[in-house]
Amino acid sequence: MPLPPDKLEALRRIPSPTIANAVETFGVRPRGEGVSDTRIQCQFPEFGVLLGYACTATIVSGKPALKKRRVSRTDYWAYTQRFALPKITVVQDLSEVPGGAYWGEVNSSIHLALGSRGVVTNGSVRDLDEVRATGFHLFSSGVSVSHGFAHLEDFQITVKIFGMTVHPGDLVHADRHGAVVIPHEIAGEVAAAASKIDRDERKMLDLCRSPSFSIAKLDKLISPDY
Repeated sequence: MPLPPDKLEALRRIPSPTIANAVETFGVRPRGEGVSDTRIQCQFPEFGVLLGYACTATIVSGKPALKKRRVSRTDYWAYTQRFALPKITVVQDLSEVPGGAYWGEVNSSIHLALGSRGVVTNGSVRDLDEVRATGFHLFSSGVSVSHGFAHLEDFQITVKIFGMTVHPGDLVHADRHGAVVIPHEIAGEVAAAASKIDRDERKMLDLCRSPSFSIAKLDKLISPDY
């Protein structure tokens, strides 16, 4: 079940690095899992946080589609439309090198109409000015001038992009720093954990800006794991 609106809104007010730090405190997965690597690019950092439950799909952009498609695009659209709100789209391009952009003004407008707030994809995107005007968030590996051979391959499956595994229905939090999967079992507690991290870090930051700063005092405030 989706988190209550107040819990979701609390998560939207927190930057992704702090979300990642907060998830670590629960010890539910190894560090480095469930987070994107340095290849991800946020095309519209001014949009702030993208938060939602993942509708997943795969595409191929580097070669033409088979005459007989593996899945129906209308079935994919229906899947996205009936998915729980808030929702985002997470798409893995299976091509070794993206051969064109699946995401531009048209596809972004379609997904907005289906209720998705943005896409996180290891493929490329285009029509940046037009998509920015719609408010649809774009996270990608880069920008492409052409759509190439980009086409839908499959949907509602586990995908892996930027080193991050995403299952259908995973709660994903993303901003200019990258993306984080928030495990369902702790999702309702992450905002409170993030607030505690902020309070603890504030003590250290205040000391660093204080005339009474000393290495001995700093050492007491920072975890030995740092």
